[in-house]
Amino acid sequence: MSDVGEEVRDEEVRDKWSSRSSFIFASVGAAVGFGNVWRFPALAYEFGGGAFFIPYLLALFVIGIPLLILELALGQYYRTGDMGAFGGMHARLRGIGVASVGCSFGVVLYYVPLIAWTANAFFSSFTDFDKNYRNSTGDGAYVYWMDDIIGMSTLDTENFYPTRVMWGNFGCLVLVYAIILACTAFGMGTTGKITYFTMGFPILLLFIFLIKALTLEGAGAGVKAYIGMWDMSVLSDKKEVWSRAVSQIFFSIGVTFGVFTAFGSGCPKDAPIVANSFIIALSNSIFSVISGFAIYAVIGNLAVLRGGDSGPLPIANVTNAGPGLVFGTYPVALAQLNGGEHWVRLFFIFLFLLGIDSGFALFESFTVVLYDTVLGDKYSKRTIQMACGVIGILVGILFITDAGFILLDVVDWYINFILLLVGFLEVFGAGWIFGIEDQIKEIGSAPVISFMSTFFGSVIIACGIWFGVGSIGYGFLALAVSFITGMGPVLKLCQDAAVANNKDLNDVITTLTMGNVMVLRERLSTNTSTLPVIWAVAIKHVIPPLLLICFANLCAGGNFFKYGGYVTAYQVLGLLIVLATLLLFLVGVFVPEVYGSLLKIEIMESVDRLNGKSDSGSKEIEA
Repeated sequence: MSDVGEEVRDEEVRDKWSSRSSFIFASVGAAVGFGNVWRFPALAYEFGGGAFFIPYLLALFVIGIPLLILELALGQYYRTGDMGAFGGMHARLRGIGVASVGCSFGVVLYYVPLIAWTANAFFSSFTDFDKNYRNSTGDGAYVYWMDDIIGMSTLDTENFYPTRVMWGNFGCLVLVYAIILACTAFGMGTTGKITYFTMGFPILLLFIFLIKALTLEGAGAGVKAYIGMWDMSVLSDKKEVWSRAVSQIFFSIGVTFGVFTAFGSGCPKDAPIVANSFIIALSNSIFSVISGFAIYAVIGNLAVLRGGDSGPLPIANVTNAGPGLVFGTYPVALAQLNGGEHWVRLFFIFLFLLGIDSGFALFESFTVVLYDTVLGDKYSKRTIQMACGVIGILVGILFITDAGFILLDVVDWYINFILLLVGFLEVFGAGWIFGIEDQIKEIGSAPVISFMSTFFGSVIIACGIWFGVGSIGYGFLALAVSFITGMGPVLKLCQDAAVANNKDLNDVITTLTMGNVMVLRERLSTNTSTLPVIWAVAIKHVIPPLLLICFANLCAGGNFFKYGGYVTAYQVLGLLIVLATLLLFLVGVFVPEVYGSLLKIEIMESVDRLNGKSDSGSKEIEA
């Protein structure tokens, strides 16, 4: 372990938060974004109302929070971003960190243009407000947003290839990047203080919207449409609901993007990891739920107003899903209120602040990793941020063409696969690869490899039957039979290992099934926050198979490589993004020295000291 002098030096050099409250505000701001306002309420409405809460809450507590604890703990312990932190668990896992920050950079490229569209919508609301909102319908306002704000009116509807750049959106794009750079350039301490406003004010606005919405006529009908009806049949009839719930948790909280490893690296080493994780995750989910009430209560009022003397219209007749909900239906509903133009503009400010907070976090996640490489020896962090901002603007031009929304839709959908893939790799690395050399040294390679093959092989066989044949019952039967059959030889190998190493059989089985992840649990625990045993069990035995199943479920959904009916070029782009992520990981597995040579020597030395290796320098110790 590092000595006191080294720890003090690391603390002095490392960018850190000014207080725990600033870290919490920044983290909640990173988690809460556009998805809380349109994706969550729309998913609840689409997938059985209150029934959606079953997969959502399971995904939150069984997968989301344990992953958040893992990322915060790794960043807090190793004091570095994703590449160095996952490399701290094993040198061949650095590719997980690279893949996750590559994912975050990819999201930034289309997320910032989305914020830019919101800014443009705000500025444009000062002209023709009655035509575009007050006297329009949800569909009409959404068409206005798509055709005039994004510029899709000039698109060739045959192939949807871009034909022009929307220069108004380009100006907003530059403005958004300028704000992100200005707010992140002075370190986490300053960014955390800024989020007191950029997160605090939207919370205040949300409660204002909620209170106003619930006092309107028809609010009850809107709330009932949102969450009051429980259609449990969707849990079996629409199997994609389970994968969508998991990806919503990943998107919403922000795990698998490298954000919380970067944020955790700025926390004190004894910060309460578990408590912080629950505060961040639960705050995010509470915000999502309240947003749904605020939105659908106003939509219920719109149904009353549009129905007139004939009575309220069905909610389905006045609402849209996804972005149409927040850029079409909801502004029109707000426009019907007294002073409607002010409510609509306040709503666009609300969306802008939610987006900019997440933009801070995503931007910070990959600039931290870049600064921890040899680039950080040559250039200041601000220079690296400026370069990333310029690249973001140049690539972002693709998303502010008239085909920008199509590009965003495609990339956003294929990102779902990346989130599940990176999530699986994170827990597989933590639960199965960390400490594997010590396991092999203690009980031999045969039981370790056999147990891993049996565990994941049985899940893969079951997935083939679940999603290939389409039989749930036979899938579970195959899972049980293949696992029990495989465990016979595993137990025989454990007996042989016990005899060969003069150990008790129970000790060998404990080492095999939980030994390495319990060591990780002990290492990542702090004086104020001991990671619970159930967390270690989830990381090794629960989350990896669940994410494999969700990934297979999403692949079997029928949309892969034909999503949205878009032309082949867009599908190829989505597929290349997924394959590029996998390639980034595989480079770390097979050529670990590539990423090892990129890290700063002091980062390598710090990680090795924390791992108990006193003689490292720039030397790689590979398995």
